[in-house]
Amino acid sequence: MENRNVRTTLTLPIELLEATDRAVREGKARSRNEFVALALRRELTAQKRVEIDVAFAAMADDAEYQAEVVMMSNEFATADWEAFQIGESQP
Repeated sequence: MENRNVRTTLTLPIELLEATDRAVREGKARSRNEFVALALRRELTAQKRVEIDVAFAAMADDAEYQAEVVMMSNEFATADWEAFQIGESQP
């Protein structure tokens, strides 16, 4: 995938801009642009993680999902035991 950049303008509180410039001077990023892009990536990753956590939490209360998990676990029990035994016999 090609890495494309788009120029944009942001309005930031002065303390954030000053902190960003300080971080750049300290070598924590090569530029304001890099610092802001990194911060945005981290925030978007955190938001995605929250979405995934919410989905997993919903599974805990989903009776149909829980029944399916039990069924799958039962179906794989023999294969799981065989894999465990093979793993235990390895030096």
